[in-house]
Amino acid sequence: MTNDKGQMTNMQFAKRLQPLQSNVFADMDRAKAIALASGQQVIDLSLGSSDLPTEAHVIEAIAQSLHDRSTHGYLLFNGTFGFREAAAKWYEQKFGIKVDPQTEVLPLIGSQEGTAHLPLAILNPGDFALLLDPGYPSHAGGVYLASGQIYSMPLRAENAFLPVFADIPAPVLAQSRMMVLSYPHNPTAAIAPLSFFQEAVAFCQQHNLALVHDFPYVDLVFQEPGEWAMNSSQYPIPNTQSLVPSILQADPEKSVSIEFFTLSKSYNMGGFRIGYAIGNAQLINALRQVKAAVDFNQYRGILNGAIAALTGPQAGVKSAVATFQQRRDAFITALHRIGWNVATPKATMYIWAKLPSAWSQNSIEFCTQLVKQTGVAASPGAGFGKSGEGYVRFALVHEPPLLETAVERMAEFLH
Repeated sequence: MTNDKGQMTNMQFAKRLQPLQSNVFADMDRAKAIALASGQQVIDLSLGSSDLPTEAHVIEAIAQSLHDRSTHGYLLFNGTFGFREAAAKWYEQKFGIKVDPQTEVLPLIGSQEGTAHLPLAILNPGDFALLLDPGYPSHAGGVYLASGQIYSMPLRAENAFLPVFADIPAPVLAQSRMMVLSYPHNPTAAIAPLSFFQEAVAFCQQHNLALVHDFPYVDLVFQEPGEWAMNSSQYPIPNTQSLVPSILQADPEKSVSIEFFTLSKSYNMGGFRIGYAIGNAQLINALRQVKAAVDFNQYRGILNGAIAALTGPQAGVKSAVATFQQRRDAFITALHRIGWNVATPKATMYIWAKLPSAWSQNSIEFCTQLVKQTGVAASPGAGFGKSGEGYVRFALVHEPPLLETAVERMAEFLH
């Protein structure tokens, strides 16, 4: 039926959209808009979008491309070989694993695009995906779009925020087709040893599961003197320049695994939407088939910038890590000063804070009231999954003085 303006009424939409109606970032965006409209000066710690600049040599590579008419047309897969080759070499240098740029690398419009589209290539309606809880929202969103079911693997502090595979029910495993991991982890900032990845690979091989590892925080890892990193036997990472392992170090034959990278975090290129998948050739090809039905690739100039980032000077990466470590230390010190005893994370740009007891079962209300009354915006733990309730995530996307101001405002709110 139509109304008197010719518009359809009672329009019917797919059931798969129902679980997508709530999103932690969209919900907080509305709360921030209300706070701004009321006159609050908002300090936004809710979104993990780096405020650091993209390196000059990357910008220059993109700028030079603008004047090259050959970059102005559609870019198909074969035209991305230069980027795929740079990604494969970067990976081999970092992790000591050989990669075929022709069959084992796929450019993505950010890693989120890949993790959201991959379930379309793996799941039939009703199949299960095993996801971390709490976890990044697009992991669940991609499963819903594929009409799959989700089995949530709870992450608890007493287990170092690692899932317990033995707890997954046998009937669920019988219907499962994929497992999604992500370490260093968003939102908990947890890290995982190589031994855990080896366990995950063996588990997925045993149960015929595709093992998906979302790896955006590969470089945002903090090495403390005498700490866990390269010198600790708990984290054996041979032949590597990384402080944390890749899933492919546990699955060097790439038997079941695919890994997703983004240049958003390491190279401060979030707005350029550039990432890539690397791993099992069959999984790469299946994801490529989905992408072929949805999009071409980015503008070639962005890929040229990404090549410059991966192959050029890496001083900017080290500088970014040092900056986030300094911010982490300032924010944690300020929280401890007001009596909020939060653990110090070893990676990522986030603080995963257990809420005071008065708010322990209502993280959404806590964040809504916090931004309304103080202008400090954070992300409620419940927005990342049921097991995230009782926590709040802060993104360290401002300089230390502003982070300390945010904590001072929170002190007034809490006390």
